[in-house]
Amino acid sequence: MPSVIVPAGLSMGPRYRHVRPPDPTPECYEVHLGDDLVELTETEAAVWAAAFLYPHRHAKLSVNRESLVRMLETAPNPEPQAARYVDDLIARGLLIEFDTDGDLRPLFSRHKLLPLAQGIGSTPEEPDLHRIGFGDTTAVAVPIQVYTQWSYAFLHPSLWDACACYADRSEQVAADEKPLHPTAAGVARDVAVHLPMMIVTGCAFLDPVVRT
Repeated sequence: MPSVIVPAGLSMGPRYRHVRPPDPTPECYEVHLGDDLVELTETEAAVWAAAFLYPHRHAKLSVNRESLVRMLETAPNPEPQAARYVDDLIARGLLIEFDTDGDLRPLFSRHKLLPLAQGIGSTPEEPDLHRIGFGDTTAVAVPIQVYTQWSYAFLHPSLWDACACYADRSEQVAADEKPLHPTAAGVARDVAVHLPMMIVTGCAFLDPVVRT
């Protein structure tokens, strides 16, 4: 069963009508998804945006479909049809479920990982963790293999291809050195456990692969 749920695509914000006097109600909310600009209603946009909430829970990989629906149903402005909206956004590819310990190849083969924030690097105290954030503010700290995927994966046809390339290169080390991750699956799992935090903190986003 999927263990986490994350939003896909890049928010493009509300779109207003060209009318006078100005209409304060947005015509729609837009999300860049692959080669499409998806239009969402106010409620759909609120449900999609709710998947970005509670980074501390995402850090523990404790946000899934059930907890997202429950949060929407018990919010100060509850959404009684939360389950229906979540299912619809999943079907449209705007919310993604996956098991961090499962077979990630199908999902990663269908998506690309694109960076949004800045690489801040490591510190003398924690040289094994590489920070991502904005300015001098760290949003998330990840191991080097994840940091590499965050920064370079978009150059590959898919996130899975990026993981496979990293795995191949990690095997090309000196005989007395231990490879970091000998398989694409191992790299993919490392990315998967950090993916929710990278997404909900605005450091990266998942985008469907555009097939030509």
